[in-house]
Amino acid sequence: MGCGRVGSTIARRLEEVGHSVAVIDQDPAAFRRLGPDFGGRQITGLGFDRQTLLDAGIDSAGAFAAVSSGDNSNIISARVARETFGVQHVVARIYDEKRAEVYERMGIPSVATVPWTVNRLLRELLSVKVSELWREPTGTVLLMRVTVTEGWVGRRLSELETASGARAAWLVRFGESQLSTSGTVLQDGDQLVLAVTDEITERVHEVVERAPQGGER
Repeated sequence: MGCGRVGSTIARRLEEVGHSVAVIDQDPAAFRRLGPDFGGRQITGLGFDRQTLLDAGIDSAGAFAAVSSGDNSNIISARVARETFGVQHVVARIYDEKRAEVYERMGIPSVATVPWTVNRLLRELLSVKVSELWREPTGTVLLMRVTVTEGWVGRRLSELETASGARAAWLVRFGESQLSTSGTVLQDGDQLVLAVTDEITERVHEVVERAPQGGER
């Protein structure tokens, strides 16, 4: 949603790497930024309007980026995409830093205008959600945010810890932080904060990205 400089660039890049793309904007003139070779859908309307989203194919979408010029529009449309239509990869551009922090805690990555780029938006839409949150003063241990991938849904958190060598500091579920237990079972949309060392960060990426081995739960 949003066909400004950021939105149009994301749309073209996604199409270049083989994805089918639909772009929503209130102003039909904005679609000129896509260029004559863009083959995706161009939908004129409000990005948080249910019918507009359905016309754009939201019910079968793998990812949704809210990058219009308005915080409120981006927040509402991102929540509708995530909560109403169950889109797994949702990212919103938020100008207000305080609001951005709130939506990060709700599991919707929020990208501020100045310090972030199109590459960060693309990474949130396409890649496994693993990012560094904090590093302790000696640099030995760091906290990483991990979004639970489909292969781990329904598995015990302890399995992921054993496979990766990381330790769960806390879990964010439905926007609420909680401490995990030995019996915690991972759910779709869960966000984990893992304590890791540099030596195992690559393994954490690999383990989160692939489905767990074996059939036991």
